[in-house]
Amino acid sequence: MKRLRWIAGAVVLLGLIILIIVLPFRSIFFRQNPEHIGFVGRVVYILILSSLLVLFRVLRGPTAADRIVAIDIFGILIVGLCAVLSIATGRSWYIDIGIAWGLQSFIGTLALSKYLEGRSFDD
Repeated sequence: MKRLRWIAGAVVLLGLIILIIVLPFRSIFFRQNPEHIGFVGRVVYILILSSLLVLFRVLRGPTAADRIVAIDIFGILIVGLCAVLSIATGRSWYIDIGIAWGLQSFIGTLALSKYLEGRSFDD
């Protein structure tokens, strides 16, 4: 049963990767720089797929430490999405949002890991 689930998951991931390669993401955000549409579309698909996999790990993580690592990775993916949107739209305020999100994600990860260790926040 476990092997069957693994094979089904691999087939779904392979199908999504083929979809990413064949159909780039088109949106109203990317009309300013039409030369980036193919690249940015594929990167957005990859980030969305990665985010879904990370959210699955957050929900089904076997331990709390796995969930914390998944939340930290999700923060990194959001920062990457902000960088890609900044490149695609030419607006620098996406980078500001990404920096703020990265700092908040780092502090949140530290707080959660200290809580799981059973230590106080001032240690």
